Amino acid sequence: MMGSMDGNSSTTASTLQEKDVSGLKYFDQLAPLLERLHDVGCEGDAAGNRILHFDQYCMLILLFLFSPVVKSLRGLQQASELKNVQKKLGCSRTSLGSLSESVTVFDPEPLKEIIGELGGQLQPLGRDPRLKDIRQTITLVDSTLLSILPHLTEASLKPTNTSGLVKWRLHTHFEVDRYVPRRIDVTPDGGGDRDERAVLERTVESDRLYVLDRGYAKFSLFNGIVAAASSYVCRIRDNSVYDVLEERPLSSAALAERVTGDKIIALGADSAADKPEHQVRLITISAKPHKKRTIAPGPGCDGTIRLATNLLDVPAEIIALIYHYRWTIEIYFRFFKQILGCRHLLSGSRNGITIQTYCAIIACMLISLWTGRKPTLRTYEMICWYFIGVADLDELLAHLAKLKKHDAK
Repeated sequence: MMGSMDGNSSTTASTLQEKDVSGLKYFDQLAPLLERLHDVGCEGDAAGNRILHFDQYCMLILLFLFSPVVKSLRGLQQASELKNVQKKLGCSRTSLGSLSESVTVFDPEPLKEIIGELGGQLQPLGRDPRLKDIRQTITLVDSTLLSILPHLTEASLKPTNTSGLVKWRLHTHFEVDRYVPRRIDVTPDGGGDRDERAVLERTVESDRLYVLDRGYAKFSLFNGIVAAASSYVCRIRDNSVYDVLEERPLSSAALAERVTGDKIIALGADSAADKPEHQVRLITISAKPHKKRTIAPGPGCDGTIRLATNLLDVPAEIIALIYHYRWTIEIYFRFFKQILGCRHLLSGSRNGITIQTYCAIIACMLISLWTGRKPTLRTYEMICWYFIGVADLDELLAHLAKLKKHDAK
């Protein structure tokens, strides 16, 4: 995915007008939420010269995410000149230099507290009744890559690939029931402590059921999840080494879900330096074989999906259902990057990308809180139409009422 950080935009100062950002009513509710951020980054400003504060910067980012007419940092700067924007967002006219410099002094960490509070307000959007006995929070974990063209001044400072792109990886914890990310950690792409398994090992929480793909298969990670009083369902590689300790019979419900095996195994070779310190169960599921394509990451499939888990008493068909939800995060990544503005990155720095990412999480949560539904393309578009004055409030409410009527069927 290509991100844009330049100041060019089809929306110029002469075309961006008050009517283009008319639907700012909901920003009245955001100001008290973000107010605690006002003094972040002011520690070294003893003279009180800072004009653009962190809460105002975040409000501008959220305006960028919800307004399709603001497509770049320059467009955001132009929006700050509008009286209506200044009044609703509590900011004054800002310059491109201030917007660019801000991300070097603002610490994104306090945004996590706000995300946690909003997450606490979100009600589960519905769960498959077959998962009623799963008490832990089902959390999908995966990462996605952002590839962006650096500023010329940054090009010599950051490692790039042969295409000249800077790569950042978003390590994401996604809650299935609330349909929002619990957290996203931004790192440069690479191995070592940036590896997706290493990042997850550092961020494991208790009372969660982590659903993972093959890239996360690592014994020390499995042990860390169990030690944190959480659980995992992780696909393992086709050539994984294990000894079968116990064969379990398959129910008709399991067979209906294409489950072909249910075993207790000793995972790993005898010579392995570390091994799982708990009992491991292996569920195998029939799948369509396919070979790896050169444009696709990861290995192919030999016709069997192998799932390792520490859930010993959950029916095999439920384990298969839980893993099926892993594709939800792929759909969300598409929404997150293509719809919520992350294809237009306002900064190429880690701090700037992290702030924009956290604001995008807040935007997703706000859509869910405003609508009572998971964020979708159609609903997001309707909110955007409202923000630029194409749709009025009655039309937006009618759209939401139609969705609720559809849900009730």
